[in-house]
Amino acid sequence: MSSQEIITLREEVMASDRASIRKMLELSNCFHNYEVDIAIELIDERLTKGESSGYNFLIANSENIINGYSCYGPIPCTQSSFDLYWIAVDQYFRGKGLGTHLMAETEKRVRLLGGTRVYIETSSRKDYNAARSLYKKCRYKQEARFSDFYAPKDDKIVFVKDL
Repeated sequence: MSSQEIITLREEVMASDRASIRKMLELSNCFHNYEVDIAIELIDERLTKGESSGYNFLIANSENIINGYSCYGPIPCTQSSFDLYWIAVDQYFRGKGLGTHLMAETEKRVRLLGGTRVYIETSSRKDYNAARSLYKKCRYKQEARFSDFYAPKDDKIVFVKDL
């Protein structure tokens, strides 16, 4: 991020965020359409059910434009484990530290909610290389790998971090 760009963070997701987040995910050329639809469904769940949805958001903005976001929540039937469902950064902000900052701020909020571990499930596809690099940079460890989980030659990789 350049020193001239001021990024603010907010936890409240708004209905107006739906279109911006959809566009950011579509332009990433990483996600299938049905995956983008699921990301929007999680926003709708939060808007409809509030905190009881189990989905928490952290939105990164500059000049009222969404630059990145995360979606996370407690894993049902666990004492203090959380899932990181989504973390995405606008193409312009990739490689500028926003993903690392967003991850650190998300982890802070997980701790405040009583979380002690964060799990991330991701694909082994080549277009997820940057995401997996971010997880490793943020000291997540690969905990499991399920061969051909999503499709032939598309494994599910599970990362974990103790907070």
